Amino acid sequence: MKLLTYQTQNSEPRLGFIHENQVIDMANFGDVMQYKLPSTLLGFIDMGEHIVAEVNSLMQKCDPADLIDISFSMNEITILAPIPKPRKNIIGIGLNFTEHVAESARTLDTSKELPQQPIIFSKPPTAVTGTNTEILLNPKLTQQLDWEVELAVVIGKPGKYVKKENALDYVFGYTVINDISARDCRRAGQWIVSKGQDTFAPMGPILVTKDEIPNPHNLNLSLKVNGVEKQNANTKYMLFNVNELIEDLSTVFTIEPGDIIATGTPAGVGAGRSPQEWLWNGDVVEATVEGIGTIVNTVKEINV
Repeated sequence: MKLLTYQTQNSEPRLGFIHENQVIDMANFGDVMQYKLPSTLLGFIDMGEHIVAEVNSLMQKCDPADLIDISFSMNEITILAPIPKPRKNIIGIGLNFTEHVAESARTLDTSKELPQQPIIFSKPPTAVTGTNTEILLNPKLTQQLDWEVELAVVIGKPGKYVKKENALDYVFGYTVINDISARDCRRAGQWIVSKGQDTFAPMGPILVTKDEIPNPHNLNLSLKVNGVEKQNANTKYMLFNVNELIEDLSTVFTIEPGDIIATGTPAGVGAGRSPQEWLWNGDVVEATVEGIGTIVNTVKEINV
């Protein structure tokens, strides 16, 4: 199932799903089928993994004529981030591709040794923005704004000490994140100022439930700046795969429904290039993950 949070000119943000290139309002679909459904993605996740199969089953029974008044074409809506305001910080994973470890060691103050355990940081909920929005560049804070395309994992149920062989049972679905980074804002080796500024977590455009992505470890990742490809890799090259990340994270803290894990970026970031490249006012960034889609954002310089 392809889920999204959308808005019309006359509505608050609402949960929808894509069916035959139309967006169907989830709560209104529930009203039509006399089955109570939520108007937010977090509410939908909270219902449990079974709800995906339940809605698919209801769709099989539905009269297409009943969908007309609760459906929208893509040009009638604004797509927001799938989870516009996460409950907790996004969990980021640093240096999770071999070549990215090497390029970071050349140009940043990171180790050239491959990590023996996942490197974990976080991005606050206020960093989240959707596709077709602006990435804010505050030149008083950074002159080294960078890009990082990543597969994001959304957790579907609570877990503690999860074994890696069972880890995908805890996944609800997947989306795309561009882990925007201000390379000159790291403080004493800590990354949250670099990673956590407002709009530094473009996300979307949709969430794809895990039944449509049975293997998250063979997905192409790519990123373009102003139409020029900068990153192109595959999730099979992650040092720690999704199963291993969930096992490790759930050992540290309880994972909960709606938690978001940004699984790391491959080589090709601006900091790793020679000469280095940075994002500036007006630059257009496109981040893509196979099977999910592309998020497009434009950099906007702000004066504060």
